[in-house]
Amino acid sequence: MDIYTLGPVAAVLDAAYSVVTALHDLLEPVAGGASAALAIVLMTLVLRLLLIPVGRSQVRAEITRRRLAPRLQELQRKHKKKPEVLQKKMMELYASEKASPIAGVLPALAQAPVLSVVYGLFALPEINGHANALLSEDLLGAPLGTSFAHLLAGGAIGPDLLVYGGLLVVIAAVAFASRRVALSFNRRADDAAPAMARLNAALSWLPFLTVVFAALVPLAATIYLTVTTAWTLVERQVLRARLA
Repeated sequence: MDIYTLGPVAAVLDAAYSVVTALHDLLEPVAGGASAALAIVLMTLVLRLLLIPVGRSQVRAEITRRRLAPRLQELQRKHKKKPEVLQKKMMELYASEKASPIAGVLPALAQAPVLSVVYGLFALPEINGHANALLSEDLLGAPLGTSFAHLLAGGAIGPDLLVYGGLLVVIAAVAFASRRVALSFNRRADDAAPAMARLNAALSWLPFLTVVFAALVPLAATIYLTVTTAWTLVERQVLRARLA
């Protein structure tokens, strides 16, 4: 079932579409042919601003996990043969620290529907029964409704590919930086918990999946992914510095 056709979701999507098209109309006299792409960027920035409290919650949870990792590792060492006692001691530790083992998970889940709606805004050819006019626009000659993979499959060679390729390079660079930052930030916790270190090392490669995904979706969605991934990297760094 396509969730974007459900009544409430379609209505929210249509309202968001009205906002971004209004931005497009407002910017067109100034930005000309780049107004649609610029509207996507501005819409994404507004969304990320609204989601800063969610990012703050996630960073606080990261910091708490890193701080408690050595103590949790010690509890696991002492009570590894008594799982009931271990569970009790871990819960007591979280309670004494006013923390939760799932802190940061609920905010992340809460933002998922919002991000999904915005992604649909820049990827769906039809919204609430009418055509998505954004995808008929272009950026420097590259159509917003066509993907990098589609252009390659069609044998297109020209300036269009440079636009797509440039955005994919930016996303790849952000993914690389995100991985290095995450490994560095989690090093203290990883040193205390080798099993967690292996998990974090594996998860650190996940940002690179965005590069593959961005090559398969319309350029409008690729622009959205470029802005939101870059914002997330900078936001996490700023929040970690302020909250740590």
